[in-house]
Amino acid sequence: MYDYGQESIVLRRDVNVVHIPEGTPGVLPKGHVVNLYQSLGGNFTVTTEWGYMVRIAGADADALGKEPPSLSGLVSGTDPESVEKNVWEVLKTIYDPEIPVNIVDLGLVYQCRVTPRDDGRNDVSIVMTLTAPGCGMGPVLQYDAEAAVKQLPGVGNVEVEVVFDPPWSRDRMSEAAKLQLGMI
Repeated sequence: MYDYGQESIVLRRDVNVVHIPEGTPGVLPKGHVVNLYQSLGGNFTVTTEWGYMVRIAGADADALGKEPPSLSGLVSGTDPESVEKNVWEVLKTIYDPEIPVNIVDLGLVYQCRVTPRDDGRNDVSIVMTLTAPGCGMGPVLQYDAEAAVKQLPGVGNVEVEVVFDPPWSRDRMSEAAKLQLGMI
């Protein structure tokens, strides 16, 4: 669900934030009023009293009086096929904080490779891009992808590489994303 500023919330405690689009960290104090812009993929994009847009991690949902996110829809199993399916599912929970579409449907994920190891775990290599090369949120999205995949059963090492060749274009978006953004 995304709300576009319809819900004002008083922060219940100091909370770490990431400024959008710069990607720089900061802290908002307890008692600060924010407006919920979107709540997707377990993170929250809010606007501050000063008009700044920031992202609050799902782990800090309690500062907003919200529940932390939970992940469903994963398949059981740690074989490479199950792991790959789960990787794609978890990547669909990662959203650009300014656009209400996940990184898979935006067409930002170019490749996912799962390589089995001798110890029964699987290494995962992901190649992705950004909507714009200078996007300050790039390292944040890269970290989100890596952290989410690392939590999956059967996953060993995770590498997320951000590339700019080929460059992203709207043609890479899924039909569902285009429809959601009113581009069809």
